[in-house]
Amino acid sequence: MVMEAVDEVLQVLEVCTTVEEVKEVIVTTAEEDSSTNLLSATSSGPGTKTSQSMLVSTSQMMDDNWGETTTAVTGTSEHSLSQEDIVRITKDLEDSVGLDCRRYFTLTLAVILGLLVFLTPLAFLVLPHLLWPEKLQSCGTACEGLFISVAFKLLILLLAVWALFFRPPRAGLPRVFVFRALLAVLVLLFVVSYWLFYGVRILDSQDENYQGIVQYAVSLVDALLFIHYLAIVLLELRQLQSCFSMCVTRSTDGETRHYNLGQLSIQRAALAILEHYYCDFPVHNPALLSASKSRAAKHLAGLKVYNVDGEFAASPSEGPGNNAAAGLAHSQSRAMIAAAARRRDTSHNELYYEEAEHERRVRKRKARLVVAVEEAFTHIKRMQEEEQKKAPGDVMDPREAAQAIFPSMARALQKYLRTTKQQHCHSMESIQQHLAFCITNNMTPKAFLESYLTPGPTLQYSRDHWLARQWTLISEASVTSGLKDGTVFLLKCVDFSLVVTAKKIPYIQMSEEYIDPKSHNSVFCSGLNRQDTDSPSG
Repeated sequence: MVMEAVDEVLQVLEVCTTVEEVKEVIVTTAEEDSSTNLLSATSSGPGTKTSQSMLVSTSQMMDDNWGETTTAVTGTSEHSLSQEDIVRITKDLEDSVGLDCRRYFTLTLAVILGLLVFLTPLAFLVLPHLLWPEKLQSCGTACEGLFISVAFKLLILLLAVWALFFRPPRAGLPRVFVFRALLAVLVLLFVVSYWLFYGVRILDSQDENYQGIVQYAVSLVDALLFIHYLAIVLLELRQLQSCFSMCVTRSTDGETRHYNLGQLSIQRAALAILEHYYCDFPVHNPALLSASKSRAAKHLAGLKVYNVDGEFAASPSEGPGNNAAAGLAHSQSRAMIAAAARRRDTSHNELYYEEAEHERRVRKRKARLVVAVEEAFTHIKRMQEEEQKKAPGDVMDPREAAQAIFPSMARALQKYLRTTKQQHCHSMESIQQHLAFCITNNMTPKAFLESYLTPGPTLQYSRDHWLARQWTLISEASVTSGLKDGTVFLLKCVDFSLVVTAKKIPYIQMSEEYIDPKSHNSVFCSGLNRQDTDSPSG
C-alpha cells in the first residue's frame, strides 16, 4: 500500500510538471502577441526622431520579451469562466452593494442627527414668537447678548463637528464603532429629553419669560459642546498612549514589523496595521517563492519509501530459512534508508551553490545596469548643454528625452529585473514616467536606480500590483472588544495573510539615586591627586 501511494504521488508530480510546461508555452505566445500590438501602436506616431527612438525601443523590447510574466493566462482559455468564478463574482458584487448601502445608511443617520442637534436651539428661540407672540415679555439687553452667545457657540460647534466626524472614511469596518455609536445615542437621548422638558414646561404653559427660554437654549448649546469634548477624549485622545506592541508577520515570506498601539478595539487595530502595512512592508512578490517550491518538489520526487516494519507472512510449514530471509530484507531496507538520508544531507550544498550563483548574477547585472544608466544620464546632460544654445521652442520635453535615452538602458534594466524577479512590478510605461520625473527634477542616476535596486514600500508600485479589494479579519474574540495581552488575529487577502500578535507593554518602575555633589568633587580630586603621585618627577 505504501509503494502504491508513492507511485500516485510521482504521477501527480509528473502531471503538474506537464501542466506548467503547457502554461509557459501559452504565456509566451500571449506575450509575443502583446509585443506585436505594442510595435504597431508605436510605429503609428509622427515621423520624428523621438518616434524613431521609440521604434528602436520597441524592437529591443520585442527581442527581449519585456515583462514576459506580466500576462496571466489560465491553462484552459483566456476568456473562459468556470462556475466557481461566476459564484465568486456574484458574491463580490453582493458584498460591494451591501457595503455601499451600509455606508450611505450610516451617513444618512449622521446627517439627520446633526440637523436635529443644530436646529433644536433655533427652534427653541423661534417657536414662542410663532405660537404666542402677544404674551411674551420684551427681551432686554442681557437677553439680546445671549443671542450673540448662541450664534457663536453654534458656529464653533458646527466647525468642531465637521472636523471630527465628517471626514472621508478610511475603510469599511465589519462592525459598528462602539464609542461613536454610544455618543450618537447619548446625543439623541439628550436632545429628546430637552424637547420633552420644553414641551411640558414651556409649550403647554406658554411661558411668558422669553429671557428664560433663551437661557434654556444656551444651556443646551453648552451641553452639546461638552459632549463634543467627551467625543474628542474617547475617539482621539484615549488611543494616543501606547499600551500594546503589535507583531505583524506576513505568512508567505515571514516579513515582520512591530508597531505600538494604544487602547483600541480589534477591528480598529487591524485598520491601523493595514495603514502601516502599505507604507512599511515591501511589496509582496510571489515570484521569489517559486524557487523554494520547485526545490521542495524536487526533494519530494527524490524520496523513496521502504517497508521497514512490514511483516512477512509466516506459516507453520515455513522453515527457519524464510525467517532468515526476512531478517536480511529488513537489514537491507534499513541500509538503503541510511544511504538515502546521507544523500539528502548533501542538499544544503546544492542550496548554497545555487544562492551563491544567484548573488553573482545579481551583482553582474547590477554593475551593467549602473554603467548603462550613468552613460544615459551623461548623454542627457550633453543634450541639455547643446539645447541651451538653441531657441526656446526647440528644447526637448523631458518625456521625449526619457523616450530617447530609454533604449540604451532598457536591455540591462530588463535583465536585472528578471534576475531579481521584479519584472512584474515595473512596466515599461512606469519606468519611462519615472525616468522623465528624474530628468525634470535634475536627479542623479543613483536616485533613478534606487527604485529598482532596493525594494521599496508597497505604495511605491502601481495599485494593480498590491491593492487588495477586500481584507478579511479573522479573530476568535469579538472584533469590537479591546486589545488584550496575547490577542491573536489574522488579516487575510487573496495571496497571503498577516498574522498579528499583541503583547502588552510592561509597567516600568523607575527609582532615583541621589549623589551628593561634595562627595562627587572629593572623588574627582582624589583621582587627580593619585595621578600626580603616580607620574614620574621631572
